Amino acid sequence: MHPPGADVVLVRHGDLNTKSTQVTRYMEGILAENIEALLSDRELPGDVEQRWSRPVIHTTEDAVEEATGTAADAFGVVSASACLTVSPDLEAVREALAETARECYDGGSFAVDARRAAKDLPFTSEDVAIEGGDAIREAVEDVFEPDVDLEEPDVTFGVEVREETAFVYLESVPGPGGLPLGSQAPMVALVSGGIDSPVAAYEVMCRGSPVIPVYVDLGAYGGVDHEVRAYETVRSLSRYAPNFEMDVYRVPGGEAVATLAEGMEEGRMLSLRRFFYRIAECIAERVDASGIVTGEAIGQKSSQTAQNIGVTSRVTELPIHRPLLTWDKHDIVARAREIGTFTDSTIDAGCNRLAPDRAETNARAEPLLGAEPDGLIERAEEVAAEATIVTL
Repeated sequence: MHPPGADVVLVRHGDLNTKSTQVTRYMEGILAENIEALLSDRELPGDVEQRWSRPVIHTTEDAVEEATGTAADAFGVVSASACLTVSPDLEAVREALAETARECYDGGSFAVDARRAAKDLPFTSEDVAIEGGDAIREAVEDVFEPDVDLEEPDVTFGVEVREETAFVYLESVPGPGGLPLGSQAPMVALVSGGIDSPVAAYEVMCRGSPVIPVYVDLGAYGGVDHEVRAYETVRSLSRYAPNFEMDVYRVPGGEAVATLAEGMEEGRMLSLRRFFYRIAECIAERVDASGIVTGEAIGQKSSQTAQNIGVTSRVTELPIHRPLLTWDKHDIVARAREIGTFTDSTIDAGCNRLAPDRAETNARAEPLLGAEPDGLIERAEEVAAEATIVTL
């Protein structure tokens, strides 16, 4: 819902404001490029104007709702609002609020959330709230008796007054927050197509790091469905980053995985993770990425106990980032549904056949390495070199 005549989207960011002036301006430039790319990818009209602390999208009233939702998909955005713009004086704000109330307010309680960013204006935020509230009440009192509720109003009228413009809006669409994508170094993301790994990749993207997806083909232990679901989850992630390449590095790991499954029982899943990590490290060296991203959470699986994570991580010198480390499963599932990766992640792919009958939960490095098939890590380096690029 938006005020009649709204054709501008007010974009708010958070963590950018904690940076120095130079860094903030740099990141705001990246954010503007990313928002414009999202608008273009979704075939929506809109030009981004960079303003200090509040980028603004100029669009059309017909497209303003979709443009607002699109801006709220951009990493670094805290919220976005479809706005009507008027001159920054009390009378213009009163008129805009009155017209908005006549068109959009048909009952229940209301409140005015007023903010004044320009301190040299001859009125305060409280003045805007009081005058605006009076205008809203007068606009609808012939139809119904409006109630003011400053705690939990049914309708909130928002006003932000700046030096050159006042913005009037009704809703703030929440965004992911974080930092603009591309403001941090890229990372390699191991994607299995399960629920966890695409959520982990999304969380890293939310902190500004583009991801290079890596899928390890498990051969007979994976199959077409296993591969397809990995690609589809990456495709879902790519809609948040249309101006970044998200080609998948497909690594032919089937033979090595079969050797591991046939020659090792206890500790098999830990050695498999070591195999994956070394592959990811090799790809990272190839694409100049600064780290590895996985969807692991402490204790979620037997291979992810605190002890096992410590043992398996030693195979690589690169940092392994685990953004879901302390998340509960239901929170991961909720985020997967929110970002659109859940459905594809739950295709039955049968890869659980790799799990041994007896799980190792308290591994030690030396016994684990002694039980591994000879040359497993060297084989990881070889298949990483054989990776092919899949363009989605």
